[in-house]
Amino acid sequence: MSDPNNEELELVELTPAQQKRRRNRNIAIAVTLGVLVVIFYAVTMLKIGANIVNRAM
Repeated sequence: MSDPNNEELELVELTPAQQKRRRNRNIAIAVTLGVLVVIFYAVTMLKIGANIVNRAM
């Protein structure tokens, strides 16, 4: 049997169009994650802010 650790990896060369699509997809994922972070932060601040206003003094 051949040892898979000794075999050389075959690298795939992407065309410029594929590289552009990959870059655009990565940017879209990053923007989506950033928007989710902002939404979660805003919701958390709203919930905490509401509790601070309604606390007993």
